[in-house]
Amino acid sequence: MNIIKYIILAIIQGITEPLPISSSGHIILFKAIFNTTIFNSLNYEIITNFGSFVAIFLLFFNDIKQITKELIMYLLHPKNNKSDSFILCCKIIISILPVGIIGFVFKDKIENINNIYYLALAFLFTSGTLFIVRNINGSKSIQELSWIHSIIIGLFQAVTIMPGISRSGTVLVACLLCKLKKEDALKYTFLLYLPVSVAALILGLKDFISSPNMDTLYIPYLLSFITAFFVTYISYKWMAKLVLKGKLMYFAIYCLFIATFIIIYFH
Repeated sequence: MNIIKYIILAIIQGITEPLPISSSGHIILFKAIFNTTIFNSLNYEIITNFGSFVAIFLLFFNDIKQITKELIMYLLHPKNNKSDSFILCCKIIISILPVGIIGFVFKDKIENINNIYYLALAFLFTSGTLFIVRNINGSKSIQELSWIHSIIIGLFQAVTIMPGISRSGTVLVACLLCKLKKEDALKYTFLLYLPVSVAALILGLKDFISSPNMDTLYIPYLLSFITAFFVTYISYKWMAKLVLKGKLMYFAIYCLFIATFIIIYFH
């Protein structure tokens, strides 16, 4: 029975990680409704998040490969190569600094937030921001993203340290407000996801390695990783099609529905 719960939570993680509807919010809601403590395990969170990370990494592998290649060429021969990839990497760093700083300073306080009604407010926030940008059609490419805009996107991402606020949704909203084309907004959103995810994995790696329960949980963790990987991959493909077609309103309505459900169910 526990293996089924592990897989169900991995499916929830895989579906909601790339979607602009908050994976953390859905996990908290699932635990509250079904009174399960499985996801209280940091190791399990690391496993499923790593599955999602690998899926996103593979989805953007060609972009990462191209950026890395151009960055190395520029650093080795700056006079003979364009600095576009170097500048992009600098902008990515600027965009992830705020969430890193706020997460480091307020980590303990944020982890102690457990009011279920706050979760409803978080979903309402995500719904409202998605509604605002539902009809925005930008024309800028990532290369045209200004330094100021990279800071603005970083500040938006910093808000997502609060549980229940969608990281991908909020960053996507910020990118669209900065007039990026939808395709480039998606790309920048998930290029930011990768280093943030790596940092979280590294921070939890020590506890993961020293865990005394790894031998008994090997099979559930492996199944959870595989499930999170495949579901995340499929979920992103589906989400990207909806975003490119201008269907963000669907996600806004869904988040509004979840917020309403939380208020009624836990009243």
